[in-house]
Formats: sequence, C-alpha cells, structure tokens
Amino acid sequence: MKNNNTVKRENKNEHSTKKTLVETSTNGVKKEKLVAGTGEWASQNANFINGCAHDCKYCYAKSMAVRFKRKTVDSWKIEEVNSARLQTKLKKKDGYTMFPSSHDISPENLSYSLEFMKRLLENGHHILVVTKPHLSVIESICESFDCYKDKILFRFTIGSSDSETLNFWEPYAPSFEERLASLKHAHLLGFHTSVSCEPALDINTLKLVNILLPYVTDAIWIGLPNRLKGILKVNGATDFATSVRAEELIAGQSLEWVKDLYGKLKRNPRVKWKDSIKKIVNIERSTRKGLDA
Repeated sequence: MKNNNTVKRENKNEHSTKKTLVETSTNGVKKEKLVAGTGEWASQNANFINGCAHDCKYCYAKSMAVRFKRKTVDSWKIEEVNSARLQTKLKKKDGYTMFPSSHDISPENLSYSLEFMKRLLENGHHILVVTKPHLSVIESICESFDCYKDKILFRFTIGSSDSETLNFWEPYAPSFEERLASLKHAHLLGFHTSVSCEPALDINTLKLVNILLPYVTDAIWIGLPNRLKGILKVNGATDFATSVRAEELIAGQSLEWVKDLYGKLKRNPRVKWKDSIKKIVNIERSTRKGLDA
C-alpha cells in the first residue's frame, strides 16, 4: 500500500515538466522561461557522437534517440562519430560549454574527445566536462590539458557509493571505486572538481556526499530521477527486476526523504540542488542559462 507522499513523488517522476519551463506572466509582462536540465550548468552543449557505450537504463538522451528513430534500443550502445560535428568550430558563449551532454567519454572515443576538447579550449571555451569517469580517460585529459586547468571544470556523475547499484542502472559504466579514484586524481593534480549526483540512485545520498566532499573544489549537485518509469519503458528496460528496483527507488525518495536530505545539507555551500529538488523545497529557479547555481 503506497502512502500519499509516495504517490505524489511517483507522479513527479512520471509527469515532471519539460526541461525548459514557463513562468506565469502577470500584467501583460512577457513570459520568462525557467532554466532546468543542462541549462542550470552551461550556456551551451557540445557533442559529436550518436550513442553511448555506457547504455544507462534511465538515459534521457537514449530515450529521445529511440523516440525520434536516430537509434534503436539495441544500437544505442554503438558509438557513431559525427565527423561534421567533430570538426565544427563552436561559437564561444559566456559561461561553460558542457561536453558531453548526450554521450560520454569512453576509452574507445578518447582520442576523438581529446581532439574535440583541444579545439574548444584553443577557441577560448571554458569546458564543463561531464562524465562517468574511467580513470585512464581522466589521466589522459589531465595530462593533455594541464596548461588549461583554469578553463576546465570536471563534473563526475556518481549517483551512489555502491558499485552494485551503479552496475544495475549503468551496466557498462565504471564502478564507484574507479569514479572515486578519478575524482581524487583530478583533485590531486589541481583541477577544478565537482560531482553530479543526478540521478541519485538510492537513498544513501548523505553518505555519498560525505565521502566525496574532501575531493570537490566546486560543488556536488543532487537531483532525482525524472520520469523514471516512462523513460525505462522507451529504453526497453521493462524486465521485472528493473521494474521492482524503479518502484523501490521512487518509494524511497519520498517527499519526506527529500526534505530531510535538504535540511541536513542546505547550509553546505558546496551542495547544490537540481530543478527536481528545487521544486520540492521551494528554491527560486533562474531564468538565465549557465549560471551553475
């Protein structure tokens, strides 16, 4: 039997609003779009690959590719380099350019990724490098771009401190231990470091934050799985075990859990909240992209 808060939380997962929301307008004032998704972090995104080797079950990019027939459920994990995008000279904007946003940096595409990043950095971009980090990849990036430390902010996606949990939801991505080692390596070498705990993949987020904070110079961002069951369905993750784990995750991340977590961490200046949590705890949301705030 689900309690009311679990039902409300599930509805937020299944019917959450689009990535860009619209603010209510009064007195004839033009409506302003509220920032969400990657817009909270960066003024623009950069990608050159269709597909992702990590093949995460909850992946929004995969669901969009499947819906619009750019990929199939099975072919998503096959990375296809878009040569035209790889060579494109992206216009510089204020704030961060997020790379990547719809795929990841894998050992297999590393050489292409280094080439792509080099072009961005030489053109003056500040890059927000968002990845489920392979240690060998992070070592190569740090070695290749040591002289660009002031223009790179790593944001490692780590949704749980439990490798079994990560492996269930992100079957071909690195373990927690490898991600933590990657974070420590970048931090030790003096790079700017941050973490995305979006989606949080269990209810042990406070423990995760405490483990990661010593190696974070910027912030840990926390967010909930959005439209989880709907995306799982599109992505073909409809097996019984996944359905059970999804129900358990939604139930565990109740409104009370969110508010309790927020209460314990809200005074920490290195913890920030994604739009999925801002809406619950009534944090004002920006209408300007790329503030990373």
